[in-house]
Amino acid sequence: MTRETASQIEDAAARWAARLDAGQLRADDERELTIWLANDDRRKGALLQAQAALSMLDLDEAVNKPTAQSINITRRWMLGGAAAAVAASAGFAPHAPGTIYRTQIGEIRRVPLSDGSTAAINTDSIVAIDLHEKERLVRLDRGEAWFQVAKDRTRPFLVEAGRVRVLAVGTAFSVRRSQDGVDVLVTEGVVEAWATGVEQHRVRIAAGSNAFIGDDAAIRQSLPEGSSIDRALAWRSGKIDLEGQPLSEAVAEFNRYNRRKLEVVDPTLAKEQFDGVFRTDDPAGFAAVVQTALGVPIDLSDADRIEIGSPRR
Repeated sequence: MTRETASQIEDAAARWAARLDAGQLRADDERELTIWLANDDRRKGALLQAQAALSMLDLDEAVNKPTAQSINITRRWMLGGAAAAVAASAGFAPHAPGTIYRTQIGEIRRVPLSDGSTAAINTDSIVAIDLHEKERLVRLDRGEAWFQVAKDRTRPFLVEAGRVRVLAVGTAFSVRRSQDGVDVLVTEGVVEAWATGVEQHRVRIAAGSNAFIGDDAAIRQSLPEGSSIDRALAWRSGKIDLEGQPLSEAVAEFNRYNRRKLEVVDPTLAKEQFDGVFRTDDPAGFAAVVQTALGVPIDLSDADRIEIGSPRR
């Protein structure tokens, strides 16, 4: 049998990625995909790269979509063009060993790693990635990142965030660092998390679950609904997905992504709840929705902030 070229594998991976993304696989197709992946070690990495490229195209379209209130993403994927799409997509940066990534406020970056894994780095974050022969190390100094980890039992994937450690082999999870600890949300597989100094006090977090591990080693674990996990990770597509969040929380989330800050000047509005999907980079659009929904004034005259409501007298 003639060995496939890298280009042929990339073309096939692009087709599989498009079918997976569109939800077109039946049981027979899934078996065919399993066999295809098993017959060449290069194919899994190529598929992960193609899926990352497709996701980045989603991100590019979502961020630049002119509609403020919601996003209806249209796929634009040229079959067989995975490598070109990756190189051309906004926010792409190939991984080099020992690299430190810094995202600016409002920037969301996807990084394909040399082991076949993918990292998505959220706004205002600092992430150091160093892949060694026997281990894969990531240090999250600030912010948030999501990792799709390629399986490699000989090289554990370890994320360090302050005192907190998160260990995975092949899974998908996000890590968000705060002033007093780390939130871990798992979308695939299982991870272990703990605080240094109390390694014996570990928690296993399975797909669909999340946990907060404090710098004081306290652990709070929960099992949210699947939809809430999707909403928490909507930032990967340049979105903020609200479902019943108080206005105060929604404003705080928008302010993570924008230098022009939202400010609720009438404290009686803080507990008003909102639903909807919004662009991370459009605080003015969200303010306009609040104005319409609550019948309150907004002030857009300041280039650095947007006031919602009138001050209480």
